[in-house]
Amino acid sequence: MSKRLSPQLQHNITEDTYCETHLEPTRLFCDVDQITLCSKCFQSQEHKHHMVCGIQEAAENYRKLFQEILNTSREKLEAAKSILTDEQERMAMIQEEEQNFKKMIESEYSMRLRLLNEECEQNLQRQQECVSDLNLRETLLNQVIKLATELEEMFQEMLQRLGRVGRENMEKLKESEARASEQVCSLLKLIVELEKKCGEGTLALLKNAKYSLERSKSLLLEHLEPAHITDLSLCHIRGLSSMFRVLQRHLTLDPETAHPCLALSEDLRTMRLRHGQQDGAGNPERLDFSAMVLAAESFTSGRHYWEVDVGKATRWQVGIYHGSADAKGSTARASGEKVLLTGSVMGTEWTLWVFPPLKRLFLEKKLDTVGVFLDCEHGQISFYNVTETSLIYNFSHCAFQGALRPVFSLCIPNGDTSPDSLTILQHGPSCDATVSP
Repeated sequence: MSKRLSPQLQHNITEDTYCETHLEPTRLFCDVDQITLCSKCFQSQEHKHHMVCGIQEAAENYRKLFQEILNTSREKLEAAKSILTDEQERMAMIQEEEQNFKKMIESEYSMRLRLLNEECEQNLQRQQECVSDLNLRETLLNQVIKLATELEEMFQEMLQRLGRVGRENMEKLKESEARASEQVCSLLKLIVELEKKCGEGTLALLKNAKYSLERSKSLLLEHLEPAHITDLSLCHIRGLSSMFRVLQRHLTLDPETAHPCLALSEDLRTMRLRHGQQDGAGNPERLDFSAMVLAAESFTSGRHYWEVDVGKATRWQVGIYHGSADAKGSTARASGEKVLLTGSVMGTEWTLWVFPPLKRLFLEKKLDTVGVFLDCEHGQISFYNVTETSLIYNFSHCAFQGALRPVFSLCIPNGDTSPDSLTILQHGPSCDATVSP
């Protein structure tokens, strides 16, 4: 009665092969020439300086190497699949982002055009005493038409640049997706081959072993990286409306709404953290922006603009709060009641976030002064980099309810004291006709 040996036992038995030249069993393996040798071949000058070992030992060494590469291939396959999935998700995401930035550009253009027309009307009203001077009125109208044309051309150029960057990003992601897909297919094929190789008998495993090993290693050396795309927030909308100076509000901080750890200046324009008031408890990785204070002024209608010096703070928030507020910093904490711009620095890296929804923005350099524009009727809030005279981000068609109040907050540090401070800036006379009591 015959018994079939298991594959594992078969691997441990060297097949009987004989040297065609010397007709002796080949029990040795030359790693240089990748051939089996008999004892007489081993003694020849041809293999005298080659690395030679027993067939069984050579097979086990290669089997071990193939198994290591197989394990590495499986890990690399999972990484390639992850990159492939990420690139496919990023393609869908940048299409949505491009549409959002397009709406933001169009919203900003509509706002700038409204302010330009309002500025024109104010200039014409000032010239009412010069009605008889038709040339002057015609000059003013022509100037407005020219400015409106230049404004439209600038925004059209921005839309074109946004579209161009969007197409370039999509092409890069498609190329990256193709590379990732190709690597996934190659790794799947390699894994099948390696699994088969590891399961083969001694002589079959040694056949072309070195070539298979080198080919496998070369594939594993291929480095796959996600595509480097241009952040759409780099498509800056340049310039600030000259009407912002007319609409600028002289805000002050409301001590009744200040968090207990905040100290306010006598003129109620600067806020900083009190020494010794920081709470070191809690998760050190969590940013706690509960050190909040509202402006004393509130808005129910009209358009308003203010600026905040954030250059002396490493973690801060500015924005709009809508809803009721209790005393002593116990303002409603529900995130849906605030529209915020958040800035933070980790080491030398500056990061901006807007909310809601939470979205990270690209920042080329440190931000020193933030401008905030609010249009109650059109439900628009815009944040500006005043130093660079460019739009950071805007929210349009917001559904406001009740009075709106500017909000400011600092991050409470974990344990260490913080010199962070925010200051509301003032420039020239204020026009507060639409500010509610």
